Amino acid sequence: MSKKTATKQPLYKILYVQVIVAILLGILLGHFYPDVGESFKPLGDAFIKIVKMIIAPVIFLTVVTGIAGMKDMASVGTVAGKSMCYFIFFSTLALIIGLIVANIIRPGDGLNISPDSLDFSKVQGYVQQAHDASIVGFLMNIIPETVVSPLTNGNILQVLFVSVIFGLALSASGKHGEPVLTFFQNLSTPVFKMVTMLMKLAPIGAFGAMAFTIGKYGVSSISNLLLLIMTFYITSLLFILVVLGLVARYNGFSIIALIKYIKEELWLVLGTSSSEAALPSLMNKMENVGCKKSVVGLVIPTGYSFNLDGTNIYMTMAALFIAQATNIELTLTQQVTLLVVAMVSSKGAAGVTGAGFITLAATLSVVPSIPVAGMALILGIDRFMSECRALTNLVGNACASIVVARWEGALDKERMNEVLGGNVRLESEANNT
Repeated sequence: MSKKTATKQPLYKILYVQVIVAILLGILLGHFYPDVGESFKPLGDAFIKIVKMIIAPVIFLTVVTGIAGMKDMASVGTVAGKSMCYFIFFSTLALIIGLIVANIIRPGDGLNISPDSLDFSKVQGYVQQAHDASIVGFLMNIIPETVVSPLTNGNILQVLFVSVIFGLALSASGKHGEPVLTFFQNLSTPVFKMVTMLMKLAPIGAFGAMAFTIGKYGVSSISNLLLLIMTFYITSLLFILVVLGLVARYNGFSIIALIKYIKEELWLVLGTSSSEAALPSLMNKMENVGCKKSVVGLVIPTGYSFNLDGTNIYMTMAALFIAQATNIELTLTQQVTLLVVAMVSSKGAAGVTGAGFITLAATLSVVPSIPVAGMALILGIDRFMSECRALTNLVGNACASIVVARWEGALDKERMNEVLGGNVRLESEANNT
């Protein structure tokens, strides 16, 4: 890693600046030429596919080399246990916050929509996917068909499952495993170099995704549901700055400094509405900030399925919005039931594409007081809230990585202070100057 030099990098060469410009151009194109904007959808889809292509090998190499390099194998279970405790606590807290805010702001009041007038056919597909995403089915799906199939199907939890087992086996192989470990460690360098190369396509992907979103849905289409969107964005922002801010401060770092550090990933997520697009580079940055590779390899991929703070805030808030819009008053018992069901269903639909909407369908299916067909009310604006869900999830997982690393004694605090203070940059950033 290299120190900052006096030569400042030109703005047009900075990735996140390129992404911001691309997002703005996409918005303008989608707004003034909606048909043309819609036609650019393949650009966004192609970029996300390109990133997903590299996710499996990045996770595999990070976890295997991290675990195989650990001397105390018991610490693998400790890291996993501490991570899950962290995830469960803050996911539940996010659900509660969403419930409280929706009760105070009451964004659905005044719509006075009759449940009988709602079109169930619009959300039937999501309900079916939610029905298929049972807890047992979810757990069974973690086990892959073969050892190598996770590397081709891209299922994050399956990749993690195989990586942990292989890493443990490699560590237990002693001297016979050393050449294999050396090979994987050497292989990690070109793979992460490949990530750096692919990330240069981010502005193109962000442009295409944003042009499609605005072109298809239009800015005006969200005006009647603007209060719900604003409430959700403000709540998520407060969760990050206050809740995660306090957690960060207690653990010796600033949440603002962390957000500045991962700004490239945040802009990328904003442009593509996919937190997966930033997963490889986020793992690289968490290692660079001083977190041990084995901790990053376990916490970040697992957090992508279990630590979805933004999704959880959205779930309870959206459920209460539908109830308020259809003039259904929920008792305290019913709201607690909703909370408990949401806690379980959020794990059952983890890792499923469009998990936020599918998990909401799973929750409402079990709470008969709220009509599932009411999801049609927010179907049109869900795309505008997915960015916020993904952004909140990303910050939550970055924060979790540092916290768990500190708990485990696997955090280089001096390195963290230097990096978050802006005194050290990634090698890929230095190479662009």
